[in-house]
Amino acid sequence: MIDNPIPVHDNTRSRRFADRLTRRVVTACGVAILLVMLLLFFWLIWVVTPLFSAPDFHRVGEVKLQQSGPSVALGTDKTQRWGWRIDESGRGQFIELNGQSTSQPALQRPAQMLLAGPVRAASSADNLTTLLQDNSGNLLLVRPDFSSPHKPQWRFPLGTVPFASGNVRGGQISLAQSAEHRWVIAQAGDDRITLWQAEPSQPAQKTSLAISHVNQLLLSPDGALLFTLSGSQLRVWTLGDSGPSLRDAVTLPRPAKTLALLSGGSSLLIADDRGISQWFDIASADGPHLRHIRAFDGARWQPLLFSEAHRRVFATIDPQGELTLYASKQQGAVLSRSLTAGIQRAQFAPDGDGLLVERDGSWQHFRLHNPWPDISWRSLWQKVWYENYPEPDYVWQSTSANDSYQGKYSLVPMVVGTLKAAGLAMLFATPLALAAAMYTAWFMTPRLRRWVKPAIEMMGALPSVVIGLIAGLWLAPRLGERLSGVVVLPLMLAAVLLLCSWGRQKLPLYWRRRWLTEGVEVVILLPVLLLTACFCLWFVPLVEQAIWGQVWTARHSADYQQRNLLVAGVAMGFALVPLIFTLAEDAIFSVPASQGQGSLALGATQWQTLTRVVLPGASSGIFAALMIGFGRALGETMIVLMATSNTPVTDGGLLQGLRSLSANVAVEMPEAAAGSAHYRILFLSALVLLVFTLVVNTIAEMVRQRLRQRYSQQEVQG
Repeated sequence: MIDNPIPVHDNTRSRRFADRLTRRVVTACGVAILLVMLLLFFWLIWVVTPLFSAPDFHRVGEVKLQQSGPSVALGTDKTQRWGWRIDESGRGQFIELNGQSTSQPALQRPAQMLLAGPVRAASSADNLTTLLQDNSGNLLLVRPDFSSPHKPQWRFPLGTVPFASGNVRGGQISLAQSAEHRWVIAQAGDDRITLWQAEPSQPAQKTSLAISHVNQLLLSPDGALLFTLSGSQLRVWTLGDSGPSLRDAVTLPRPAKTLALLSGGSSLLIADDRGISQWFDIASADGPHLRHIRAFDGARWQPLLFSEAHRRVFATIDPQGELTLYASKQQGAVLSRSLTAGIQRAQFAPDGDGLLVERDGSWQHFRLHNPWPDISWRSLWQKVWYENYPEPDYVWQSTSANDSYQGKYSLVPMVVGTLKAAGLAMLFATPLALAAAMYTAWFMTPRLRRWVKPAIEMMGALPSVVIGLIAGLWLAPRLGERLSGVVVLPLMLAAVLLLCSWGRQKLPLYWRRRWLTEGVEVVILLPVLLLTACFCLWFVPLVEQAIWGQVWTARHSADYQQRNLLVAGVAMGFALVPLIFTLAEDAIFSVPASQGQGSLALGATQWQTLTRVVLPGASSGIFAALMIGFGRALGETMIVLMATSNTPVTDGGLLQGLRSLSANVAVEMPEAAAGSAHYRILFLSALVLLVFTLVVNTIAEMVRQRLRQRYSQQEVQG
C-alpha cells in the first residue's frame, strides 16, 4: 500500500472551457465560410441581374416651339443638351433641351434659312448629315455642329451654295456617307434613278439607272447597295466604279409600305399589312442574296417607323401615340408606352439613350435606359440567326473592330466545351486512379504503401500551369504521331493492372511464396506496365499503318490539330489522378478489416473479397472521389487554356478545339470594359460554373449518403 499517493488535479473545468471554446471557434469558422460562399453567390447575381432588367422610359421635359411649320428632319447631340430641327420651309434651328416645362420656355436659337422651301429631307444612317432638296431639284448638304457646347451652328460639307440636280424633281431621295468626305446621293424621278458621288471642292459625278414607279429607295450606310421598292417588287443594286448592277430582284408576297435599315445596313426591315419582317444577305455559291429571316411577334406597320443609329433597335408609333420598341435579337416588343396622340416625327438620340418626339407646336424629350437590347435568355441559350450567317447557330464572338458589330454571346459553346473536357478527363483518369487505389489499398504490402501513396499524392502538388505548358509544347505534337496508341493506353494499363492482381491469386501457393514475396510483386509489375505502354505507343500505331495504309495515316495526321480536346483530356486526366486516387484509396482502406478477414476466413479469394465485400462498402467514398474529381475538372482553367485551341464551338470531335467557361473568363475578362454587356456576361459564366459545381457536389453528397445508409443497414443485418 502506498502511504502518500500522488495527488490528481481536477481539470474538468478547464477541459470543458477548452471544449466549449473549440466548438464555438469551429462553428464560427464554418458559418463564416458559408456566409462567404453566399456573399459570393449573391454578388454574382447582383452583377448579372442588370442584363435582364426591363428598359426604363421616362419624360424629361417639354419644349414649346417657336416655328409653326412641321419638321422634315430633327435630332439631338450626344449629351442631349441641344436638339435641332429643319422645317419644311428650309429653316434650321437649335433648341436647348434643358428639361424646362412649357411655362418656362427653353433657349431657342434664331432660325437660319438653309434652303428656300418647300423642301424634303433625307438623313444619313448616323443622323449626322442631312440632305435637303427643293422643288427645283437643288440639293444642299447640312450638318449640325456641336463642337462648341454653348453655340451650336450649321456646317455645309459641300459648300453653302446648293448644286442643281438637273431635271430630276420630286420623288424619293436617300443619302449615304461612303468615306470621310464623300457622299452618295440617290434621287428617284419619274422614269429613272439618278446617283451622285459628291466631294468637297469637286464636281459631283452623276450616273443614272432606268427604273420607273419607285415608291421608296434606300442607300446602305456605306453607299455600296441601293434598295428600291416598286409596289411588291424589291430590287437590290450593287453600286461600284463600273456603275450600278442588279444583284437581287425579290417579289414580295404583298406590297410593302415602308423600308428601313437597321444599324450597319446589314438588316432590312420591310413593313406591310401583316407586320414587320427582317431580311438580310445569306452567302451562296454565286454570292450573297437577300433572304427573309423572320417576322417580329406582334409588330404592326405604323406611319412612324424609325431606328437607332448604332444599334439594331427600332420603334413604331401609331396615331394614338402608342410607342413600341423592338430589338433584332428579341422575338417581340421589349418596351411599350402610351404617349400623347398626334405625334408627327420622332428620332432616337445618337447613343439610343433618349427619344425626341414632335407634335404640332411642341417637343417632348424622353430618357430611355436600354443598355443591352440584344441580351436575353433566348440569345444566351438558344440558336440565333445572326446577320450573314447561313443558319441559326450557337455563337460566341465578343469583339470586333467594326463599329456596327453585334456582339454574339451564346454560352452554349463554353458549357459544351467544359463538359466535353471534364468528361474526357474523367474517362482518362478514372480507370487509372481506381485501379491504382484498389491495388495500393488491398494488394500492396504496408511497407511499400507507405512510400507509394505519398509519392502519388505529391503529383497533385504540380501546378496546373506547368501541366498545361508540358501538354501544349511537348505532349500535343507527340499525340499526333501515336494517336491510336494514346487512346488505347489508359484502358490497357488499367486492364493489365487488374489482370495481374487477379492472376496473382490464381498462381499456386508455392509460387507465390517463392517468387512473390513482400515487395517483389512491384518489381515484376512495373516492367509489365512499361511493356504495356510501349506496346500501345509504338506497336499499335504500326498495326494501324499496316492495316489502313501510309496514305490514310498521313492524311489524318495532316488534319490533326495539335491543340485539341484529346490533349486537354489527357493532361487534365493526369492532374486528376492524384486527387481521385487519394480519396478512393482512403475509402477502400477505411473499410473495417473485420469484413475482409471474415470473407477470407469463409474461403473467398482476395479478388472476390475486394469486388464483393470491400468495394461495396467503400462505394460511397469512391463515388464522392469521382464527383470531387469531376468538380475539379469543371473548374480547371490553365490546362484547358494552354492545351486547346481555345475555340468556342459546339460541334467538333476528339481532335477539335474547344473553350471552357473558366478559360473564357480568364481570357476575356482583362479586355472587357467594366459594366459592359461583355463584362457582365463573363460574370454570368462564372455564376453558371458555380451553379454547376454546387449541383454536382449536392448530387454527389445525396448519392453518397444514400449509399452509406444502404450498406450500413446491410452490415447491421449481417
